[in-house]
Amino acid sequence: MLASAAKHKARGSAIFAAIAVFFTAFSSAADAPPAAPGEAAQLAWKAAGEAMQRGPASIALAEQATLALPEGYGYVPPKPSAALMAALGNPTDDRLLGLIFPLDQGDWFVSLDFDAAGYIKDDEAREWDAKALLQSLKDGTEAGNEERRKIGLPAIEVTRWLEPPAYDAEHHRLVWSAEARNKDVVDADPSVNYNTYVLGREGYIELNLITSQRNILQDQRHAQRLLAAVQFNNGKAYGDFNASTDKIAAYGLAALVAGVAAKKLGLLAVAVAFIAKFAKLFFAGAMVLGGGLWQRLRGKSTPPQPPADPGAAA
Repeated sequence: MLASAAKHKARGSAIFAAIAVFFTAFSSAADAPPAAPGEAAQLAWKAAGEAMQRGPASIALAEQATLALPEGYGYVPPKPSAALMAALGNPTDDRLLGLIFPLDQGDWFVSLDFDAAGYIKDDEAREWDAKALLQSLKDGTEAGNEERRKIGLPAIEVTRWLEPPAYDAEHHRLVWSAEARNKDVVDADPSVNYNTYVLGREGYIELNLITSQRNILQDQRHAQRLLAAVQFNNGKAYGDFNASTDKIAAYGLAALVAGVAAKKLGLLAVAVAFIAKFAKLFFAGAMVLGGGLWQRLRGKSTPPQPPADPGAAA
């Protein structure tokens, strides 16, 4: 039942793996200065910045929904988002709806996806047990550790809910967040993913906020705000479901928490060490080239150079 759901998560997992690959290109050691990004990544970042739509704006999402992008956020459409991910070594498919970045301060980003899984029954949310779901998430993550080790990724351990699964039956929105850590590193910083979903007639839109553990409390509001800004179009909403004609998903609501999520956490944790430095490292690498790509991506001008030291001219 979870096989088809797990399959589509492979693409989502690759996004987070790509971030790790990206920053590996910047630095061969944690304390080493960032190197310049590759040409393909530079061009992809530049194209993403040029294509970015800045809020407030109305963003069409896969002929399914509309995102009322608030002020202070930048949305990169699917094609340049896919090109950016490809430049970072990440395979993408048509589920990717785009990426969202902060235009002001913040070391986070949000990936958007639409999965045409069909109508997901939400009745099990009335009776689910958060403790049991957490254990399922832990078990699923542990089961994947052998495979992760085979491909050179660290073993991951889910430790706790940062926000237990909560389902809003009126608006058909699901939110949850779990903490995971590298089992092989003592006192390793935990990784965090903040997962939000809004269900529709033909599938669901997922917004994944990637941030650091220390910033989750302040950054989760961005995911919540963006989730509330997504509205399915007339005829595509959850309430428009027609039992006689519409496809029903092969899995239920709990699988979005305890099943498919376990596939994602391992690769997510690989990236977490770089997440807090995301903007900082890219900015540093871009400025080495004199490009200021990250600033242009955010729609800001390159800061002026500091005044020369008066004593230097002497």
